[in-house]
Amino acid sequence: MSLANRLLVGVLAFGAAITYNSCKSEYLEDINPVCFQQDVQPIFVSKCTQSGCHNSQDREHGYDLTTYESIVSQGISAGNFRKSELYKILVQPVAQMPPNSHGGRLSDDQITKIALWIEQGAKNTTCEATTCNTTNITYSLSVKPIMDNYCIGCHGDGDISGNVDLSNYNGVKAAINQKLISSINHDGTASAMPENGAKLSNCNISIIQAWIDAGAPNN
Repeated sequence: MSLANRLLVGVLAFGAAITYNSCKSEYLEDINPVCFQQDVQPIFVSKCTQSGCHNSQDREHGYDLTTYESIVSQGISAGNFRKSELYKILVQPVAQMPPNSHGGRLSDDQITKIALWIEQGAKNTTCEATTCNTTNITYSLSVKPIMDNYCIGCHGDGDISGNVDLSNYNGVKAAINQKLISSINHDGTASAMPENGAKLSNCNISIIQAWIDAGAPNN
């Protein structure tokens, strides 16, 4: 299937009884490569690796979704998302994953990213920028996207781990006083975050630090 042309991603086709966007198929055109480290791994780490789930210790149902090597070792058919058991689990209408107790089913956008990554060969790719712009940093356009991508699977979306809610401005502002920077810097003075995941990129940390240094405005 050529991803340079039109790809039909049948994210949901389970009938009218399913309440979430039933029978919806999404057509995508002019698809850019999906980067594992920036686009896919954060979804798995944030949404799937909480305590008792698919981390390297618990390995619920045999799945460890913390690293590239462990993710592709089971349930991935590189180049064919429809034959990948992991994809099938994500879109099944019953016994959904993640369960409601951990934020519920992934969004269509998240599932589509995973499907495209598999279709593009399930490679360990990165799209890290060569430069890092820390000027004109805002909460809404700079900091919140980082929190949404890496953090709210555990600290938001109905699962407020450690009573730290990073899904909104007030929660992130409060976390500054709860060693947010120490946690994301993995400096040993606070629990390393993201839990079960790799440290945030230096650029993402610099963006958050620049926002804090500017007074952590709600902008």
